[in-house]
Amino acid sequence: MKRKRNKQEEGGRWMDTYGDMVTLLLCFFVLLYAMSSVDQVKWENLVKSLNPNAEKVSQVVTDTELAEGTEEVPGNTDADQRFEAIYDNIKNEMKKLGVASDVELVKGDDYQFISYKDKVFFDGDSPVITKEGQRVLDGLCKALKPSADTIKELRVMGHTSQETPDRPNNVQTDRQLAALRSANVVIYIQNKGVLEPSRLVDCGYGQFHPIATFATAKGRSKNRRAEILITKKGSQQNDLSDYYNENKQQDKGGAD
Repeated sequence: MKRKRNKQEEGGRWMDTYGDMVTLLLCFFVLLYAMSSVDQVKWENLVKSLNPNAEKVSQVVTDTELAEGTEEVPGNTDADQRFEAIYDNIKNEMKKLGVASDVELVKGDDYQFISYKDKVFFDGDSPVITKEGQRVLDGLCKALKPSADTIKELRVMGHTSQETPDRPNNVQTDRQLAALRSANVVIYIQNKGVLEPSRLVDCGYGQFHPIATFATAKGRSKNRRAEILITKKGSQQNDLSDYYNENKQQDKGGAD
């Protein structure tokens, strides 16, 4: 026999739906509130309004007051600012030394890239750092010192150029010269005690990473260079080609 429905029972079903809706709305507004900046007084007022008989408000926020200007802003930390200052420090030192026209500087988000023309550090076909080159490296070390703790790695890269347009250099002498030059620059910086030896790297690329043509004297001169890549702590090391490509999209600036 079919059971008759109680009219009172049927009439009360809307309260279940209404109660669910109110609960969902409450959860929604609490979620919105949680995603906003939380003020301790506002939070207490909210809890008391929901539960006026509560003797104690839960301590959800322990310290909501921040001094003005102390908020963490991505890319604006003290370490970020001091690493970025390396660019200006190097620029100023090179300008003081009168070698601004022989230096190209590029500043990325997490690196500094410096390119020194061949004659800045070395005489032709020599791996020995000249007196003028030592002065330039002294200026570089002075520029790095205030921000040395923000540096992940300093990589020195030695590059040569093809002596004649249609004939590659002797592989052995070419690579040895590039390797000795980069190693001597690293040794000089290491002896200054600016960075730990584990953060200093030297690479000899020889003639195999040209940035200009070998067909002209001007192009070959541009290929003879010493490059220094300075990366920030926490950054990811990219391929050399990635830095070159990014540098092409930026304006290269000297120290003038």
